[in-house]
Amino acid sequence: MKILLTGANGYIGMRLLPQLLEMGHQIVCAVRDEARLSVDKEIKDQIEIVEIDFLEEPKENSIPKDIDAAYFLIHSMSSSTQDFDNMEAKTANNFNKLVSQTNINQVVYLSGIVNDKNLSKHLQSRKNVEDILYQGNYNLTVLRAGIIVGSGSSSFEIIRDLCEKLPVMITPKWVLTKTQPIAIRDVITFLTEVLGNEKTYNDSFDIAGPNVLTYKEMLHKYAEVRGFKNWIWTVPVMTPKLSSYWLYFVTSTSYKLALNLVDSMKIEVVAKDTRLQDLLNIQPHTYKEAIDLAFKKIEQNLVVSSWKDSMISGRFLENLEKHIQVPKYGVLKDHKKIKVKNPDIVLERIWSIGGETGWYYGNWLWKIRGFMDKLFGGVGLRRGRTHPNKIFAGDSLDFWRVLLAEKKSKRLLLFAEMKLPGEAWLEFKIDEDNVLHQTATFRPRGLRGRLYWYSIVPFHYFIFGGMIKNIAKQ
Repeated sequence: MKILLTGANGYIGMRLLPQLLEMGHQIVCAVRDEARLSVDKEIKDQIEIVEIDFLEEPKENSIPKDIDAAYFLIHSMSSSTQDFDNMEAKTANNFNKLVSQTNINQVVYLSGIVNDKNLSKHLQSRKNVEDILYQGNYNLTVLRAGIIVGSGSSSFEIIRDLCEKLPVMITPKWVLTKTQPIAIRDVITFLTEVLGNEKTYNDSFDIAGPNVLTYKEMLHKYAEVRGFKNWIWTVPVMTPKLSSYWLYFVTSTSYKLALNLVDSMKIEVVAKDTRLQDLLNIQPHTYKEAIDLAFKKIEQNLVVSSWKDSMISGRFLENLEKHIQVPKYGVLKDHKKIKVKNPDIVLERIWSIGGETGWYYGNWLWKIRGFMDKLFGGVGLRRGRTHPNKIFAGDSLDFWRVLLAEKKSKRLLLFAEMKLPGEAWLEFKIDEDNVLHQTATFRPRGLRGRLYWYSIVPFHYFIFGGMIKNIAKQ
């Protein structure tokens, strides 16, 4: 079967892609930027990639006409706090226009459980998209999921941050709202099993795990699985805005995502029936089992995808390719170089930078800079990195975004997503003479930008000097 996979570089898409390939399907991945599809060359060689922005009017012949089915996995919740619902409606309408040019038979849409009478803006938007997709000229299968628990999922990472960092919590009253979490493994199973199944055509199904829990119970059960205790008290005084700031500063989530999540956390997300799991004979994992499975992936360094790598986890939503050419004029630079004896070892160190490994010198200073960035509305350091020693273009790396990661040419180029009065690049490159070049480039925005650069020059002297020495040491 030939399948169009939208949102291919998103959290779900990255998990679904290898499963579909394993099942023997031909996959056409629809992405905004081909360079940002973070998969190994082995997978890239098996797929067809098309660049499409579903917020724009679709062009003719932009996808193959012999498409049999499609997955609609496009969401805009964390890209805006105001008009994400309009953006999602626009993407759904443009999707319908695009696939009307093909021979498509089925579309599978992953939505959210929408059984509460008073839906949040986020869940109402998901329902509106569902209504738009039902107008398409194909058979629609809608899977309405509860909170998804898996390594790298936004919900799991927020719970993990809260529990690991705050053994004692004073929380808003929405932690008493009921929800029904589902393991990412089960979501992927449902998504693949409905493909081509005529019994699921033109119908909407709830999918969820077996446990109905409050958010407070989810936090307690997480601590239980991890072998420690936590204490949680609820107060009625936290407004949605205060709750959003609370999530933003304690966890790795972005403020936009936090605001939209808090809005949804006031609504019960509980499944109405088990029709689909009965039809497909699927027995979903419990919440505790989902946590165990997530940590097995984390401990084995097998986290396939993370919400943090999406562009919406950072500050910049535009195509980052325009930043690959580091400017030469009107910029300030800190360039250091050192001869290395074993370039392969040094290259592995470069590819492992950030996250748990740290920055090889003055990590406490990097943490202070990350905290200051959070205070001013930036991304901070909490995003870390998805894999300890694999990097792809488009990945997030603490408060940087990977622009270029080419092991063959021994070059790594990062672009700063921290709050700055200008634009910043950090580049590592080993040349043909085995000389490691480390270059920090800053393009200041006005006088303020230049004052910022010169004020941190003393720190650069120690941090960048110590960093290159430790990366190059034998």
